[in-house]
Amino acid sequence: MQRLGSISPRSRSEQLAALVLRYALLAISAHREFTMAGGLFSYGTSLVDIYRQLGVYTAKILKGENSAELPVLQSTKIELIINLRTAKLLSLSFPLAVLGRADEVIE
Repeated sequence: MQRLGSISPRSRSEQLAALVLRYALLAISAHREFTMAGGLFSYGTSLVDIYRQLGVYTAKILKGENSAELPVLQSTKIELIINLRTAKLLSLSFPLAVLGRADEVIE
């Protein structure tokens, strides 16, 4: 078994998605990259929202606020991304209600 070391699963999204498809496994991720690379679906925090919050924090610190006094925030934007191409390859379907609630559907 190959050791991943310090490489995160996110940086291996394409490899993970290819393995999932090869072995017809049902796998989900919290990261959009996995679904974009061919994974079935992802449900997790929006990286755009996280980077926006990071920018707000950075601006506050650069304006002189004490970083120890800044509140800890939790992302409020959660994304559901569904890959219908992968679902079709796995002979799966999603109810229309689920597809309607998805933030993005890859066809």
